Amino acid sequence: MNLSTFSITQLIELDACTRCGQCVSWCPTFVETDDHLVHPLGKIAREKQMIRGRFGWLSRLIGGRAPKNGDLAAFAKGVYRCTLCGRCAVVCPVGLRTRDLWLAMREQLTALNQQPEVFNRLRDTVTAAHNISGDPNENRGLWSDNLPTKPEGLFGKRNAETVYFIGCVGAMFPAAYGIPQSFTQTLMRTDVDFTTLGGEEWCCGFPLLIAGMRDAAIELMRHNVETVRALGAKRLVATCPSCYHTWHTDYPAILGKPLGFEVVHATQLLADLIARKRLVPGALELKVTYHDPCDLGRTSGIYDEPRYVLQSIPGVELIEMQDHRERALCCGGGGDVEMGEPTLTAAVAKRRIGQAQATGAQVIVSACQQCKRTMASAVRKEKVRMKVLDVAEVVWQALST
Repeated sequence: MNLSTFSITQLIELDACTRCGQCVSWCPTFVETDDHLVHPLGKIAREKQMIRGRFGWLSRLIGGRAPKNGDLAAFAKGVYRCTLCGRCAVVCPVGLRTRDLWLAMREQLTALNQQPEVFNRLRDTVTAAHNISGDPNENRGLWSDNLPTKPEGLFGKRNAETVYFIGCVGAMFPAAYGIPQSFTQTLMRTDVDFTTLGGEEWCCGFPLLIAGMRDAAIELMRHNVETVRALGAKRLVATCPSCYHTWHTDYPAILGKPLGFEVVHATQLLADLIARKRLVPGALELKVTYHDPCDLGRTSGIYDEPRYVLQSIPGVELIEMQDHRERALCCGGGGDVEMGEPTLTAAVAKRRIGQAQATGAQVIVSACQQCKRTMASAVRKEKVRMKVLDVAEVVWQALST
């Protein structure tokens, strides 16, 4: 059994869990499965049990025992049913950084070859195709084919101030094309000097990092950083919160040096453009509710900018859901859960859609292409009369009026 995936601090945190149970009811996948292996308390207890069995004082007297394959398989099932939403950390009275613990557990399970088979296929697909869909990576520019006007230098322009990193979902899944299309047209309207990487954009590595496959993501990271540096950009912007967090936080930490350029999320850039009057939205008579993406809110601490952007649009009324900001309910699309258990993702999404319906809003707005994709699927399945849009799409609508 390998403990090298845990830091000393994390091993202390495992022991610091008071078993108070505050986190249990806040776990969205436990609420849907009622599986004690899923909730935070169960995962920590199982990890500690395995550590004691292998390294505890009694094991030193009678000989350490490695966990049985059956025990590991049960543990892995619970660890990989987690969406990594981080709600448990918000309510933890001792402040455990639970998301980091779950990632360390996934790395540990991968080192023991106990990851679900679907993640091996994910690794092979991303390594070979440089994206999560497995389609030819040169197709990353297909979303731009329906633009009324393609800006000059859209792909690989040197010395552009800003590189727009689109991400696998926005670039490769037609249901999300509206996000890069809207954001690109907004940048054009505000005269932001930008370009994209086109086919030279590789997956940011986030799906592999959260699968516990850090080593498989390093080549992707190095390629992306070298490509952006070669263009001479001063800033990278992402509409995908997972891409944003990976670039902003994980890249410097894992690669061991500063990137040499700024990394921002699209809502931060839009908020700045509005504040400086470079972007003046038109009026939209619309009641909206905002869904905080887990990787933008709890993971990255960005709550105010998306709301500022929406409230800067004349006529837009923002109505908060019951659970919002730090305590927002996950849409179900995180943690790579959908790859192995799409029905679980759908169940979590259904609960979130119910909270959105209760506001009486016409539109659910998020700032994440995966959230849009997951909730739009739930809206169709549940026959709910609501639209699901990204902040970038709402802004472009306001500019187009």
